[in-house]
Amino acid sequence: MAAKSRSQRTTRSAKRRPPKKRASGLAARKAGKRVAKTRVAKTRVIKTRVVKTRVVQTAGPGMVEAALAAFAHEVRTPLTGILAISDLLATSDLDERERRWVDTIKAGAEHLAGLATLFVDAARGRVVAGVRQDFFDLRALARSAGDSLAGRAAAKGLQSRVDISEKLPALVVGDPVRLRAALENLIDNAVKFTEQGGVALEVVPMRGVKGKAGVAFSVSDSGIGLTLSEIKRLFRPFSQANVTIASRFGGAGLGLSSVKQIARAMGGDIIVAPRRGGGTTFTLTVSVARARASKAAGAGATVVVPASPAQALRILGVEDNPFGRVVLNTILTELGHSAEFIGRGEAATERIAQGDFDAVLMDMVLPGIDGIETIRRIRRLGPPFGQISIIGVSGRGDDEAAAHQAGADAFLVKPVSPRSLATALLEATRRAAAAT
Repeated sequence: MAAKSRSQRTTRSAKRRPPKKRASGLAARKAGKRVAKTRVAKTRVIKTRVVKTRVVQTAGPGMVEAALAAFAHEVRTPLTGILAISDLLATSDLDERERRWVDTIKAGAEHLAGLATLFVDAARGRVVAGVRQDFFDLRALARSAGDSLAGRAAAKGLQSRVDISEKLPALVVGDPVRLRAALENLIDNAVKFTEQGGVALEVVPMRGVKGKAGVAFSVSDSGIGLTLSEIKRLFRPFSQANVTIASRFGGAGLGLSSVKQIARAMGGDIIVAPRRGGGTTFTLTVSVARARASKAAGAGATVVVPASPAQALRILGVEDNPFGRVVLNTILTELGHSAEFIGRGEAATERIAQGDFDAVLMDMVLPGIDGIETIRRIRRLGPPFGQISIIGVSGRGDDEAAAHQAGADAFLVKPVSPRSLATALLEATRRAAAAT
């Protein structure tokens, strides 16, 4: 019986083995499911990456440039306010400390405006196609750059020196927006890399070619200086001369590359040289065409002319940005004009027909129909409403040609200064009066 019992136990134990195999098979199936889930997850990740890659590839250069243009416009709208209010404050009764504060605010805003221009150009990868041919006052631009250098130097406790040649031509044709952006970059670097001592700006005429006038802007500092190997790396896009110094002083490294592109697009170049006694001198050269005042006045571009008393005008502003409205209204009030604002282009023609307006300030970026189409609709009105003076305003310089083609009398690129707006209004109303 005992043997039989052992035999039975052996048989029973043998019969119990299959369930263990079933348990092992269940674990295998569970492991298989985990592997399958992992594969599905990896597949989803791969598909997501592929979709993202396709989206990036679909967003071609045209979409990127459109996004950058919108960025530039939106950034320059508040910068117009900062610069305009700074200009107005500078004309008020301030003590030395308050004036230094205003100069610092203005210098910072000008630097941001320059960075916006350089950033868009760097991201586009080209400058030549976007170089403008505007009439502008070269002496006024040089003085403004000198004021910017002096303001930044004073804010940091540095000495400054500005020397602008009296032989510099006044009215010229070129790209004042990009030229100013390039100068602001050089000035910012000079002040940033100088801990003690001073900075200087020298502007002198040069011998031009093909009937053009050459101009050299030299920005010097008594700062940290540069080695030959660092100079070789200076003009590479998104590159710093010295990584250790860059971590200390900051900077994106895109400025000097864009400055070189601007200089070459304007028929010049930029060179860098060690300064005797320590520091560095950057010399930016450009080539500009001389312009006669009478020609400039009839070309539809903004020219800085001596301020003269003008009649009070009633302005219709088409601007959807509340901040932009406040700024433009402040400038116009200070200039002795009155303004009414609407936020959509669709309402412009009806409002012009109802009111007694002398001129229209037309922002190019609006909800609904844009500024270009709004200008076309205004010009289709019968006289005298369709002959009203129109000044286009935009943070995108590329809008100028389309604005003039649609019928704008003048065009301003943000940030807009009180003086440039006053000049544009004066010239636009003169042309409108001559056309009637």
